[in-house]
Amino acid sequence: MELQNKATSLWGNFLRVDKIQIRTFHVTWFAFFLCFFAWFGIAPLMAVVREELQLTKEQVGWTIIGAVSATVFARILIGWLCDRYGPRLTYTWLLVLASFPVMGIGLAQDYTTFLIFRILIGVIGASFVITQYHTTNMFAPNVVGQANATSAGWGNLGGGVTQFVMPMIFSIFVVGFGMNEAFGWRASMVVAGMVILVTGVIYYFFTQDAPDGSYKELRAQGKMPQRKQATGNFFDALKDYRVWLLFFVYAACFGVELILFGTLALYMFDYFGLNLVTAGMVAASFGLMNIFARTLGGIFGDNFASIWGLKGRATWLFIVLFIEGLALMLFSQMNVLFLAIPTLLLFSLFTQMSEGATFSVVPFISKKSLGAVAGVVGAGGNVGAMGFGFLFKGDLSWDTAYLIIGVLVVCTSFLALAIRFTKADEIEAEQRFDNGYTRHRRESARKHLEVLGVSEDEIDKIRVFGSRQAFAKKRLEALGVDLSNVKLRNDK
Repeated sequence: MELQNKATSLWGNFLRVDKIQIRTFHVTWFAFFLCFFAWFGIAPLMAVVREELQLTKEQVGWTIIGAVSATVFARILIGWLCDRYGPRLTYTWLLVLASFPVMGIGLAQDYTTFLIFRILIGVIGASFVITQYHTTNMFAPNVVGQANATSAGWGNLGGGVTQFVMPMIFSIFVVGFGMNEAFGWRASMVVAGMVILVTGVIYYFFTQDAPDGSYKELRAQGKMPQRKQATGNFFDALKDYRVWLLFFVYAACFGVELILFGTLALYMFDYFGLNLVTAGMVAASFGLMNIFARTLGGIFGDNFASIWGLKGRATWLFIVLFIEGLALMLFSQMNVLFLAIPTLLLFSLFTQMSEGATFSVVPFISKKSLGAVAGVVGAGGNVGAMGFGFLFKGDLSWDTAYLIIGVLVVCTSFLALAIRFTKADEIEAEQRFDNGYTRHRRESARKHLEVLGVSEDEIDKIRVFGSRQAFAKKRLEALGVDLSNVKLRNDK
């Protein structure tokens, strides 16, 4: 059963926080932003941690792998929990429980304890699955691509912001309060953990599972499948080959972003001779592209779908992923800073557009097991990051590691072209897209009529032709086209 009363517009109602769909969108992306901030909060401080704990290059590599390892299992589990208990409760508990290892890493006194806490912190990365799940619950198919991409992109922005904010917080403790560096990085992580804990409480009180209420209420009303069906739907999703294609595709974009968040500041520090703060600022520029880049991936995914259907979404995914790989290969060969930075930004643009494009496809794989699909695909990003992480723990130079990853991304991009949809899937998706488009135009027309002073009773009597098909016919007639011999898709 399809959830009802999903929002048909994101930007038109962007500040209408009185609407549950828009309020949930804002709370969700901001919660994910803070999760990402805490998840990679230690990365820009690793030069200090490395010196204090006397970590070898191999040990640093293992911490990079550890940061994303637990997330693989957490994302799959979280998808299942979302289907069973709803995104509101799942997100609340994740935020509350994950805040403790974020703060607890300050207790680490050697490599082993530091690695254990780094692994535990990785659980917070499962917040991405809930973010995409909750946003999909709230927005109609005509805007779900851009809504998903924006919530995830602005959340990923936390990984960029943390690259320069955490060194600043560190400096406040060290320079402002005169603390030593060992205390400074520990106290900085306690601040990040406390923010996550408070956010969990806010999430509980300011969101709900779906536009019409909680999962518990909707199931009691017979508007949703019962909780026990979630497990069966989960295993059905695992049998769909498209889920696994997207698993590897997401490994090639989000997995790459994760590995860059974990290595870029140190790469700029070691290979370009920048100081800690400046290296963090350059690394932050990679993450800050999330302000708009991932949204663009979702918007273009929706636009390609409006013209070429679901096949258009997959084709767009291939294009951006292919260019992402080429851009990373180019960046790996840069050895002059003023050339490296614009190349890095180009690579960042297509990496994040690839992520947005991926999750403009995900909602159309399986309506019955959205959590399972989102969880498995999301886990792919972390599996990719884990695999790539092994390139950074040995004797291989980091620029060569980036080059190898770029080649693998280019090869993986062709998997997007293998994603297929049945004719029934295409027709259903087009109808759902058209329904959302129609509702959006009707709501827009109602607003205009209300401004003109037309009464509610009179507005209800007006018949609004808002479908894309009706709009297309109107445009063709205006161009003087004889429609008597023109048959549009879905005409009977």
